[in-house]
Amino acid sequence: MLFDLWRHDRPDTDVFRREGQVVVASHRLARHVLTDNEAFSPVNALDAITPLSPTTLRELARHRFRLPPTLANNAGPSHEPIRAVFAETFHPVRVAELRPWLAGVVRRTVARATWDLRQGGVVDLDAVVSSEVPPAALGRLFGLDLGPAAELKVFSRAALELFWGRPSPARQLDLARVVGPHHRRLRAMVARADGAVGAVRDAEGEDRATAALFFLLVAGQETTSQFLTVLLHRLLSEPSLLDDDPAAVVEEGLRLHSSITSWRRVAAADTDLGGVPVRRGEPVLVWLGAAGSDPTVVEHPGRMAPGQRGSRRHLAFGAGAHRCLGSQLTRLEAEVVLAELGPALRRCRVVAPPVSDDNLSFRMPGPFLVAWEPATCAPGSPRALR
Repeated sequence: MLFDLWRHDRPDTDVFRREGQVVVASHRLARHVLTDNEAFSPVNALDAITPLSPTTLRELARHRFRLPPTLANNAGPSHEPIRAVFAETFHPVRVAELRPWLAGVVRRTVARATWDLRQGGVVDLDAVVSSEVPPAALGRLFGLDLGPAAELKVFSRAALELFWGRPSPARQLDLARVVGPHHRRLRAMVARADGAVGAVRDAEGEDRATAALFFLLVAGQETTSQFLTVLLHRLLSEPSLLDDDPAAVVEEGLRLHSSITSWRRVAAADTDLGGVPVRRGEPVLVWLGAAGSDPTVVEHPGRMAPGQRGSRRHLAFGAGAHRCLGSQLTRLEAEVVLAELGPALRRCRVVAPPVSDDNLSFRMPGPFLVAWEPATCAPGSPRALR
């Protein structure tokens, strides 16, 4: 169950134990866990959920792979200054200034996809839209050449499976042979970087800067990419949502279809969660998707109702000291994609819906194949051309 939470409805109980985890499903308790870093430490956030084999560890070490505490897994005093440096890069004003450039990037991307659709082709929206836009935006914001999006995607997917999936020892080694060399390239990128990455390198050292960049490249583009694919599929399943304000649709999408379905903490002391005793050292899994559909948050918790009160109270970006720095960037990217791709979506049909691989925290959907809707539709069909 825990490796496919997106397939499960919110449970009746707020806290329960499953597969070695204390699972928190209510919005109130989920927020409590995420904001109380004294009682619930983030140090296990990037630990491999499936223990890595000695052979896999040797392969990673061969490429000087290290993940010292930097952002998501940092409970020490270095977290605040590192976060402050990157927060400047993700400042809302800087993100907002990307909109005209981003609209041009998305418009060109949509034009290429639409051309292929008009020629009768089948287009993978996950590959040509969702996977292309976030890396471009992140690279622009940080002033870094991240390389081809397809190569970055292979690396980030491998990292998500290696640390949040349940690969066999043989599969772990295959993944490490992807993650290790890319991590080495990130280290070389850090060595010559300026801006925020260079500032963290100079203040905290190469290992910490490389680990921070590793996490930002995975979390900063993969999560948005996954969210876009899931949201676009929802819009094709419920096309009336295309008539709503894109910003309101994005917010409801984040509430119901967050690409991060859960996040990890570990109890730092004996405590209590909703009447359930939790022992020091027990892993705690915050079920973000369930928290978003908590009936105490919105009036219509189980359906997308753009603009409803409480829609923005979701925990898709976490909460507290480790709240996602890229929340405004994700919102901007999704809003621009919906605005630019919306007209084409009205004329698309699903050829193959995205399928998500088993993963503790990430959706990892794809591919998402669509084709142009034939011009002749049944009268009254929601797919009738407009």
